[in-house]
Amino acid sequence: MPADTQRLPDPYRPEAAVVAELLASLRDALDWAAAAQVAEPWVAAVRKHPPPFWAMESLLKEYPISSAEGLALMRLAEALLRVPDAQTAIALTADQLSRADFEGSPDRALARLSHSAIALSKRFLPGDGAQPEPGLFARLGARTVVAAALRAVQLLGRQFVLGQDIAEAQHEAASARRRQPHLRFSYDMLGEGARTEEDAQRYLQHYEEAIAAIAAAADPAQPVQANDGISIKLSALHPRYEALQRERVLAQLVPRVARLCDQAAGANINLTIDAEEVDRLELSLDVFDALAAHVAQHHPRWQGFGLALQAYQTRALALVGEVAAIARRHGIRLMCRLVKGAYWDAEIKRAQELGLPHYPVFTHKNHTDVSYLACARALLQAQDVIFPQFATHNAGTIAAIVQMARANGAAFELQRLHGMGEGVYREVSRYTPSPLGRMTLPPTQPPPLGGGATPVPVDAREGALPVRVYAPVGVHRDLLAYLVRRLLENGANSSFVHQLADESVGMEELLQSPLHLAPQSALPLPPELYGPARRNSRGLDLTLPTTRALLDDAFARTTVAAIPLADPAQVGAAVDRALAAGPAWERKPAADRAAILRRCADSMENDLPRLCAVLVKEGFKCWGDALAEVREAVDFLRYYANEAERILQPQVLPGPTGESNELRLTGRGTWACISPWNFPLAIFTGQVAAALVTGNTVIAKPAEQTPAIAAEAVHLLHAAGVPADALQLLHGPGETVGAALVAHPRIAGVVFTGSTQVAKIIQRTLADKDGPIVPLIAETGGINAMLVDSTALPEQVVDAVVQSAFRSAGQRCSALRLLLVHEAIAEPLIHMLQGAALELVTGDPARWSTDVGPVIDGEAFATLQRHLELLQSRASPLLPPTEPDPRTRLIPPQAFEVGGVEQVRNEIFGPVLQVARWSGDPQAVIAAINRVGYGLTLGIQTRIDSRAEALAREARIGNVYINRNMIGAVVGVQPFGGEGLSGTGPKAGGPNYLPRFCAEQTVTINTAAAGGNVALLT
Repeated sequence: MPADTQRLPDPYRPEAAVVAELLASLRDALDWAAAAQVAEPWVAAVRKHPPPFWAMESLLKEYPISSAEGLALMRLAEALLRVPDAQTAIALTADQLSRADFEGSPDRALARLSHSAIALSKRFLPGDGAQPEPGLFARLGARTVVAAALRAVQLLGRQFVLGQDIAEAQHEAASARRRQPHLRFSYDMLGEGARTEEDAQRYLQHYEEAIAAIAAAADPAQPVQANDGISIKLSALHPRYEALQRERVLAQLVPRVARLCDQAAGANINLTIDAEEVDRLELSLDVFDALAAHVAQHHPRWQGFGLALQAYQTRALALVGEVAAIARRHGIRLMCRLVKGAYWDAEIKRAQELGLPHYPVFTHKNHTDVSYLACARALLQAQDVIFPQFATHNAGTIAAIVQMARANGAAFELQRLHGMGEGVYREVSRYTPSPLGRMTLPPTQPPPLGGGATPVPVDAREGALPVRVYAPVGVHRDLLAYLVRRLLENGANSSFVHQLADESVGMEELLQSPLHLAPQSALPLPPELYGPARRNSRGLDLTLPTTRALLDDAFARTTVAAIPLADPAQVGAAVDRALAAGPAWERKPAADRAAILRRCADSMENDLPRLCAVLVKEGFKCWGDALAEVREAVDFLRYYANEAERILQPQVLPGPTGESNELRLTGRGTWACISPWNFPLAIFTGQVAAALVTGNTVIAKPAEQTPAIAAEAVHLLHAAGVPADALQLLHGPGETVGAALVAHPRIAGVVFTGSTQVAKIIQRTLADKDGPIVPLIAETGGINAMLVDSTALPEQVVDAVVQSAFRSAGQRCSALRLLLVHEAIAEPLIHMLQGAALELVTGDPARWSTDVGPVIDGEAFATLQRHLELLQSRASPLLPPTEPDPRTRLIPPQAFEVGGVEQVRNEIFGPVLQVARWSGDPQAVIAAINRVGYGLTLGIQTRIDSRAEALAREARIGNVYINRNMIGAVVGVQPFGGEGLSGTGPKAGGPNYLPRFCAEQTVTINTAAAGGNVALLT
């Protein structure tokens, strides 16, 4: 097994510095002007003879992705074919097509569809109060429109999916070869993202069957590069293809792929491992290295093993060097496909969400082009161990590659995606290298500069640049999500494919040189996500071996401090000290108090590894949850610092002449902050920071289970400038210390996060006290539901459910408790969910592979066991029962099917999910959820936009999440808090939170009291 070491540079380096290195590597290696001169007649010919309407270029020209029409087509293509029930298909079609205007379309069928869909939308969509029209004719009309939309989407799919199985794909490839005899194909079975072991085995079988079919048509006597081949995705062959599951992946996945390599090598065909996301790159190299060793041992003469490389990653050039080093180390020759990249938007979002210092991908298109060209040169220079394959639809890039290949005398092939770039490659095929190594150009065109070097090796059978078609294969219903990604990727306004079809983009602009440096990122860097006023909290990428080593070291050096218990009798003295410290603290300017919070935030960031280690050891959090919690605490500090400076400025109000009116906010006094064990740093810090920055003093009582991390936060706040008496920590049981604190007559307010039961006890205690009416801010739990209709993507739903229900061992207020699945998709979706849940690892939270750690203590474990016993007797188990072990307190994910919403009445605070099926009106399901009385979080999974909007409006729920998971609310982005049995509000991390900690004062001054309004008289 390869050592767990980092092979590549840090992916989060300054973009400009990386590009400067790339440009330096291309100096004197490429004459772009000459390449553009070669490409110009290709572009002119494509524009003179444009592709047919259904071709990618034509679609993007007519319906740009940025337009309502383009978006409607994309959304229909992504979802319609998988919808099994007619009523939902009608609603989806009406929802999408009614948002667009196809009246001016050159395709008259789309125009008719649009007109019919607009009419349908008035009958079948919520929002206008209209009821669906009864009668057979109306229904037949709706079904006719949907049938036409289905046919349109199927036709669209045929343009970009070569065949629905390997036999059909090979038949289509044979037809293409009758027009272009020596095309090569790489069949991509598109088994993307297995969620279960059953998925992985099915995809493995598909790959084996495809290799057998390709082998039957292959010529064993010719070079492997000349035969058709197959592309595989590692994430399709293992349900947990993740960096943190490294040992398991290497043990289980490598033998599977080795079998495929054996099969491909025996047939003399090529097998390419497709590219994955940034967070899997180091893992992919480990797997690739292990497979290269297998190939070297068993098939040393086979040259068909390969890897796809993504040029948009900032590590791309280093990746080329590492792959070449692997080949040399094992003494084999590889094939390498160079692509631009397919997950750009996801990589950008991930870096922003994780608070990383820079992006792992280039933000300027020309920087990606520079990287592509630099990687192409490096691949051509490594011809002793690499046969390069260049996947591009960019005419200028093709011409540049030919130029650099000629200079290196290197063999290569070009690749295009099925259904795209055919016009460009039609023209490229007419310009072949001459025996002298020059491109054969029309007589009117001058020869390119720099000719006369070694000829470019070509396919000897056709005397032209060899071209391979990357050909998706599979059922349209399953593959059109892939199509949508390709549409987005190639449909951006900046892409060559889009601009080629747009004749308003001139030749000079289309073929302008990419070889220049943009000094600034095209996007705000992740630390600047929230603008100049608030820096995003700094995060870490746990998929990097160096990061894991840093945290492992912190864990080894960290001890959890013992915090002395307070006595209820100490509460009175603590309140007296807090009240005495109050006037001086409140007189401190709001800007000074805000500065203290910011200093504390900086200190937390600097101490992040150790604080994470404390959370893992004391709170039994897995590393990812620990990191997210420290970052949330930092975000609270910075957000509330900004909010205090905003709201604590006196507000001048309008009034009559001769009078000034001003509204001021002031602190209330001493607050009791009572926080839970499930977010012992983030919620603790948020409560305390909000009270302090508004001019109050604080007595904080952390959860009994997690006082050490709370003490760390108090220490950092004191070190940042909060006086010791203005913030005091009292550690003790809620029944004694907490109760005494709440009942104290001088406590001016209570902020509490915990159970609804305890919140009601606090509420009654405050109501029974004499003296001022004391405000209570309570955030409690919920029976949080997710509604899934039949348009939802099953894989996306399962990902969201697993994260929402089982992450943090289900010990989040926001966690999913009740999954409601439309009956038309319930069976396959529940089956996939069962398989995905079984893949989760339950165990020691300090181990990187652990997904579900122990529950917090013995009391919680015993409570959950009672709930599970009750569910075993009343519901249908969906997952294997647990063997209870109070010593470990480990409870693997559990799921039960119940009859409906009305059967779920209690929040089960652990990794326990209840599932029910629904049919009919989704509004009725939301009404049933509302009747339960809780209102914290709700998930909605649907592709019908108007349905999602209508259901969110009807829900009496604090946080509604559409087409994503339901956990991980971000401060200032998703203010968090519920209603009803789930809390009082206002939402933590939102603009209305701090005023609740304040008293309001209006000051009115009669400015004319001494003799009139001078301003009016002058």
